[in-house]
Amino acid sequence: MTGPVPIQHAMASDTEPSNTIKLLHLLVLSTSWGMQVWVTFVAGFVMSRHLPRHTFGSIQRELFPYYFHISSTCAFLNLTLFAMSHPSEQLSQEHKTQIIIFLVCIAASVLNTQCFGRAASDLVAELQRVEQSHGLGQELGLAASEPRRQLRASNPGYRRLARSFALHHALSSLCNLLCILCNGLSLQHLAGQLSAL
Repeated sequence: MTGPVPIQHAMASDTEPSNTIKLLHLLVLSTSWGMQVWVTFVAGFVMSRHLPRHTFGSIQRELFPYYFHISSTCAFLNLTLFAMSHPSEQLSQEHKTQIIIFLVCIAASVLNTQCFGRAASDLVAELQRVEQSHGLGQELGLAASEPRRQLRASNPGYRRLARSFALHHALSSLCNLLCILCNGLSLQHLAGQLSAL
């Protein structure tokens, strides 16, 4: 004789997170990763080819603080939701690795938000002021490189700004790519947990 059929997955067990927590974790992780891939590999390339350089730079300066803050918030929420569902005394090596991945993502996101991304945006504004005073900034795509090269050769202050921007932009890009990698690894981990689609 069988008893009543339990409602599956309605409540979390001691080791199994609730469906609500699973859904929130999946939504935050996929939103973050999708936003990062779109901004990094689609929007930036399209805008840089089709907008005047200063327009592109101004849009980036306005959007990037939101992008960096949303990325940081999502990274923190991902770790929080994962940690809520995996008590420390029951962590497997796989779960510990996942927590490390979330911590790396948080560190890279916060560095970008508070340091590299902010500095790169400030430097773009300074570069644009110098370029505007020399009649530059409305060029599209690759056509913009030669006049700026000449300005770097003739103006030591501009050259220093350009080098500083290149460094901060590279560090910001590295942090961003690290976040994409971390979120991709986390999505791969989640996909490995699926028994069916």
